[in-house]
Amino acid sequence: MMTIKLYDLCAADRDLRFSPACWRTRMALAHKGLEVETVATLFTEIRSIEGGGQKTVPVIEDAGAVVRNSFSIALYLEEKYPDLPSLFGGDGGQKMAHFIDRWADAFIDKQLVRFCLLDIYHKLDEQDQPYFRASREKRFCCALEEVGGRSPERLEAFRESLLPMRLALRDRKFLGGETPLYADYSIFGSFQWTRMVSDFSLLEEDDPVAIWFDRCLDLYDGLGRNAKV
Repeated sequence: MMTIKLYDLCAADRDLRFSPACWRTRMALAHKGLEVETVATLFTEIRSIEGGGQKTVPVIEDAGAVVRNSFSIALYLEEKYPDLPSLFGGDGGQKMAHFIDRWADAFIDKQLVRFCLLDIYHKLDEQDQPYFRASREKRFCCALEEVGGRSPERLEAFRESLLPMRLALRDRKFLGGETPLYADYSIFGSFQWTRMVSDFSLLEEDDPVAIWFDRCLDLYDGLGRNAKV
């Protein structure tokens, strides 16, 4: 079995890998037990990946096949390597994982970015900073410094929004049950993103979501926990 190449977003310190989407793919690859070579990639290097034309990461190259988008990669891995541990646990699990993935991307990430936007900017390579500032200021319609988001009210609202997940974890170790599935990695990627770039405390230590996240950090010989921050 050949080694899969994963293009992984990096900061100025190329060992600092912080993209939530890339972390979803890293965990999926570890879940499958596949050999991986990660390629540190700046924002401004993405368009040159695998001959050009890429707009986002993660991107993987597997024996000539090039696949982008974390959920598309998960589907590819499930189809290409059916004899390895399943990421979804069946068709129903796949459809549920797609919902969780969209929820993480459209709801969780959009809240989290306000807590760590400037932290990300200050960790980026100098050639990435102008792109990041311009694209994010266009998105938020204001300067990065004006985005804000760490008010007690916003933090409390974010914590309250996690109640459905908190209730789901009340009687299980992972969203997938006793062992994790891709649905876990979708949300793990979001929290790992903020952990990699910021020391801001998002959750109380006794929050079931925090306990779940801590458990995820230890998966696959501490892949998440041992990552450079």
